[in-house]
Amino acid sequence: MLKIIKSNIPNTITCMSLVCGCVACIMSFNYNVMSGGLYGYQWAFIFIGIAALFDFCDGAAARLLHAYSNLGKELDSLSDLVSFGVAPGMLIYNTISAFSDCHWVAYLAILIPVMGELRLARFNIDDRQTTSFLGMPIPANAIFWIGFTAWIHRYGYPGDIVMALLVVVVSLLMVMTRMKMFSLKFKNFDIRENLRRYIIIIAAIFFVVMYGVAGFAYAILFYVVLSLVRTKYSA
Repeated sequence: MLKIIKSNIPNTITCMSLVCGCVACIMSFNYNVMSGGLYGYQWAFIFIGIAALFDFCDGAAARLLHAYSNLGKELDSLSDLVSFGVAPGMLIYNTISAFSDCHWVAYLAILIPVMGELRLARFNIDDRQTTSFLGMPIPANAIFWIGFTAWIHRYGYPGDIVMALLVVVVSLLMVMTRMKMFSLKFKNFDIRENLRRYIIIIAAIFFVVMYGVAGFAYAILFYVVLSLVRTKYSA
């Protein structure tokens, strides 16, 4: 019995990530509804963030407990699609709908989960992506959209053309197989092995202190630039 419980702890954590992603979708459709002192879109930020925390913890738990399984791998991808593909897609759909009179532009947000699905499917069959990624990881995509939605509320809607281009470009970044991006997950805490990860953490803290939640968008852009610079000089 204890062995069964132990082996299912990582899968349970993964399912909690999925639950948070589903709640984030619901909150996105209550975009401007105030609840508990926060608007629906802000609750969506929180639940996507909690989903990301669970996503980090399930892998850590699997390594700690030596509870790896093919089921866990499939659950992880399905959970990621909902929490970091569908949830941010619905958040951006409702963001565009709230600010734009041209509602067809909002439907472009469907590209986010579609490209996320392709990104996850490729990851599952590509043995080159063990320590680094080809294309933007889908959790980074979700964090960017949290930050950019907050940016819109702070600085204003950039317009339909800019928004449409941004949705297309960021979505395509997930499936650009020539763009190598390093993993943000720690296997140990050695400074030399994790220097870039520590730089990203410091940069994210700086951006969030300076710009609030909108700083997450700047942090992900910095992550993309740092990955591209590394790829250029290691080629």
